[in-house]
Amino acid sequence: MSHADVRIQRFGEFLVRSGLKTTRQRERVIRAFFATGRHLSAEELYHRIYAQDRRIGLVTVYRTLKLLREAGLATERQFGETYARFDPNPADQPHDHLICTRCGKIQEFADTRVRNVRRRVARVHGFTVTEHKLELYGLCRECARLEKRRAPRTGKTARAA
Repeated sequence: MSHADVRIQRFGEFLVRSGLKTTRQRERVIRAFFATGRHLSAEELYHRIYAQDRRIGLVTVYRTLKLLREAGLATERQFGETYARFDPNPADQPHDHLICTRCGKIQEFADTRVRNVRRRVARVHGFTVTEHKLELYGLCRECARLEKRRAPRTGKTARAA
């Protein structure tokens, strides 16, 4: 059984526990969501599905993504935008993000050193962490190259923060 199939099965179990039905539309949304493997807004996911199935509504996509979040199978994030993006990685798989401020690319990373610092800081302060979010904003490699090509040649080098 694939990782996506396991998550789909877990979602079905969540729906049963919540007294909700598994519908063809919900299944279509979750399959499309897990197939993308990246952060999506509800609108982006809706347009992907609608191109193949005009019977899917935007409200169904929103509601299904919220249910996935409630089931712990997706994480809702806002990366300095006015709308939410949904991450197909559940909250119990912590990771951090690099966000390009030019093209919007979101790159995930997990680093044991960052995780160890978080744990140490929490322990020192007697704090129990229930959720964390580390987002680093800047330029991805491709946008940084474009920026460098467009920069006027002054003989001085820019310093990073």
